[in-house]
Amino acid sequence: MKVLLVDDEQDFRETLAKRLARRGIEASTAPGAVEALAWMRANPQLDAVVLDVKMPGMDGIEALKHIAATHPGVAVLMLSGHAHVETAMKGLELGAFDYLMKPVDIEELVFKLQDACEHKALKGKPGA
Repeated sequence: MKVLLVDDEQDFRETLAKRLARRGIEASTAPGAVEALAWMRANPQLDAVVLDVKMPGMDGIEALKHIAATHPGVAVLMLSGHAHVETAMKGLELGAFDYLMKPVDIEELVFKLQDACEHKALKGKPGA
């Protein structure tokens, strides 16, 4: 599984990438939405994006719109340290697979990533 972690908090991003790598998940990182979108153009073989909602510059909701338009097969999990039901609903309406709160439990994140990738695989099959 190939995942892109997008978060402006460097320590969080790097720690999460290491924890996912220990579980066999290939995790790349980007410090913001603009960098993530550029990375995705250069690396189209991607299964999922874990996308922070609140970032300087382009926020997660705006980034989600771009990802949905340019990479419709990539599952997006929104991640936030701030509980805002409206933001979660907006993300889900725009195509996010799920919305998780920080600090995220690593096992829950791995489960959600696996679930998102299975869902993506099923959507790609004829008749699904």
